[in-house]
Amino acid sequence: MKRITVLLVVFAFFLSSCAKKIDASSEETMQSSIEEIMKSLDDEKKEKFEESLQLIMFQSIDFDELLQDGGTDNTFSGMKSKVDGKTADDIIAEGEKIQAEIERQKKEQAKGEIEELYQKMGQAKKDKLMLAKFEVKRARFYKRKDTYLEIEEPIIELTVMNGTDKAVSRAYFTGTLASPNRSIPWIKDDFNYEISGGLEPGEEVTWYLAPNMFSDWGDVNAPKDAILTIEVKQLDGADGEEMYSVNCFGEDEQERLKELLANYPEFQKIM
Repeated sequence: MKRITVLLVVFAFFLSSCAKKIDASSEETMQSSIEEIMKSLDDEKKEKFEESLQLIMFQSIDFDELLQDGGTDNTFSGMKSKVDGKTADDIIAEGEKIQAEIERQKKEQAKGEIEELYQKMGQAKKDKLMLAKFEVKRARFYKRKDTYLEIEEPIIELTVMNGTDKAVSRAYFTGTLASPNRSIPWIKDDFNYEISGGLEPGEEVTWYLAPNMFSDWGDVNAPKDAILTIEVKQLDGADGEEMYSVNCFGEDEQERLKELLANYPEFQKIM
């Protein structure tokens, strides 16, 4: 039994010593020795070997030097020390090590981005509660004839009440004009209004906003049963700076968070 074990060890040593190795004494010998190694591998191992070589080569590139001289000498020099005298198994092991580090870095980056998106989501939820206090009490859309131009101009009529505890200098909205029992609205568009003199806490006012007659609001021909609904998306304070907003976590951010969590479900948080 001991003799068989010894023979197996000797055989394993013999195989390892006879395994083809990369000769990186020159670019030509490196290329030819790599080709020889690939001929000795089955398809699965050959694919792993090629992928690992690509990872090692990419890691060996000094992009600053490459941009300066545009040559490949530095790439060969950097790669030479990492592959010279290495077998296919050595190269594959090094490739797996590099790939593992890449995945670790990607995971760390994803974690940071997910945490940032969760913070934005939380802030947007808080801001949404404050935006709800800026109440749109009445909303109408209609067209009236312009006396001078003799054409119809679009009008968005809004009655709003500032229920927040701060003055508002500009308000941002999303308006949706839709008919009952229709799944597609006639128009859904964002607009904003700079409030002359601002709107103080507790104040109520009615605005008659006139969008550009050549905009989508001017083109829309909705029936009389169409209803205008308004969503408040952002409020700016007396200093003109953003005060409350849900725009920091919109559809793009929601989709990005969903995509990241699909790849890294371990970072899922209960909100």
